[in-house]
Parts: sequence; C-alpha cells; structure tokens
Amino acid sequence: MPIDAAKALGATPRTGRIAWDTKDVQLYHLGIGAGANPDRNGPATDPDELRYTLEARLHVLPSFATVAGAGSPGVINSLSMPGIDVDLARVLHGGQSLTVHRPIPARGTATATGRIAAVYDKGKAAVLVMRTEVADDEGPLWTSDAQIFVRGEGGWGGDRGPSTRLDPPGGEPDRTVERPVREDQALLYRLSGDLNPLHADPEFAKLAGFDRPILHGLCTYGITLKAVVDTLLGGDVTRVRSYSTRFAGVVYPGETLRIRMWRLEGSVRIAVSAVERNDAPVLADTVVEHS
Repeated sequence: MPIDAAKALGATPRTGRIAWDTKDVQLYHLGIGAGANPDRNGPATDPDELRYTLEARLHVLPSFATVAGAGSPGVINSLSMPGIDVDLARVLHGGQSLTVHRPIPARGTATATGRIAAVYDKGKAAVLVMRTEVADDEGPLWTSDAQIFVRGEGGWGGDRGPSTRLDPPGGEPDRTVERPVREDQALLYRLSGDLNPLHADPEFAKLAGFDRPILHGLCTYGITLKAVVDTLLGGDVTRVRSYSTRFAGVVYPGETLRIRMWRLEGSVRIAVSAVERNDAPVLADTVVEHS
C-alpha cells in the first residue's frame, strides 16, 4: 500500500523557517479577488479594498496563513513525507481548518512545523490530516489542518475517522452575496505558492478527471472568508478566531460564487455554491468563529 499509516504518523515533524512581507500579503489578497469592487461597480481604490491592497493600510486576512512562506511545509511537500507515496492526480483537498492565535502581522518570520496528524480509511479513499503549527518569537500564531483525500488508497481496515458533517442551518440566510471569479484567478492565485498543475494545465486536469483546470479550493476558501469579514464583521480581520470548511465541489475560473451566511452567537455558518451550475455546492459545513 502506498500509504503506510503507522510510518506516516510516526515520522519526525518537518520544521523550517518561513518569512513573508507586505508584497506576499498583497499578492495573496489580489489572488482572492481583492482590489475589485465586489458589486462590479465603483473604483478599485475603494477604501474598503485598499485595506487589502495598500501597504500603508494593510490588514492581513487570516486565510493568508494557508500560503504564508509559500505555503510551507505545503500540501505537495507533505505528500513526500515518510510512509506516503501517492499519485498527485489522485489527490483532492477535502477540507481545511484554521485557528488564529493572534492577528497575523503584515511582515514576519516564524517557525512552521508540519506533520501528519491523522490517517483515515474511507474505503475507496484515504484521508490524510496534515497539521501545520506556526509560531514566531512572541509565541503561537496559527494552527492549520488540511484534510487531503487520496482516491483509491483506502480499504486497509483502518479508522474511518470522525464525521465532519453539520446539520444544515435553519431558515433563510441573513445575508447572501455573489462574488465573480476571474478567468485568470487560478493563474494569479498559484503565484502564492500552490503550483499543482491541476489548476493551470488542461492536460493534467483531464488526467485528474476534469474538463479543464479548476480553481484552488483554498482560493475559494479565501474569497469566502473575505466576503464574511467584509459583510458581517465590519471589515475587521482581527475578529476571526477560527475558520473551517469542507470542499464539496469544484469551481471553474469564470464562474460566480453565491455565498449564503447565517448569523449565530459568536459564529457564522456559510454555504457556497456555483451560480452558473444551478447552485452546485462548493463549500459545505463551513463555520467562521469570531469575537
């Protein structure tokens, strides 16, 4: 079996130094659509957008943590850890969770420690939970978990793992917004570090079972968090405490995301769908916890 669960879980964590500056933050924000008026009207110099694009006013959206230091240790790098030998064309990002311990600075240097935190047997697929813990000289900054599905690698009789499904939120959403995805969004987003050819190379996308390259799930993840912060949290990125989602479907560049939000005490439930494909689900079981 290409995945040796015991060996992967017992492997020595990979630790390295990462660094980022305002240009990295700005590039990430542009990669998730910042700088464009979300309602397709008005100037890109809108003050609400300048907080994501102008270095003198820069606020760091917490989802930047998924690419800081070019995403180190990174999903692709983690797939080369001991006990794991898989075909990249069979790999899908199944979910992502992020806990922010304090606001992320616009520039910084930190230590990132990555390890395989869990390996689950889903029968037709294996699920790897790749945990990254990042801290600087002042202490912990963030902890992120990437849930990676590897198709065709399950069935060895291992632990199936916990269910991440949530009961659907009740009633009509408190807010619904739409966010367009540019045709070149994936090409721009990948410059922040995720160079998986699935998001750029049509031939590779076909090998993976898609008609054409798809948008990075983490790009949709960032677009969604920005919409929540801008719409329900007064544009205050420091209010975000944690953010988790399950990737329920793909997004193709050029589509429009419909983002539905339900307010709860201390949290927001979100559902995201692709408008042009009859509201096909994109993100599900999505929660932002906030102050």
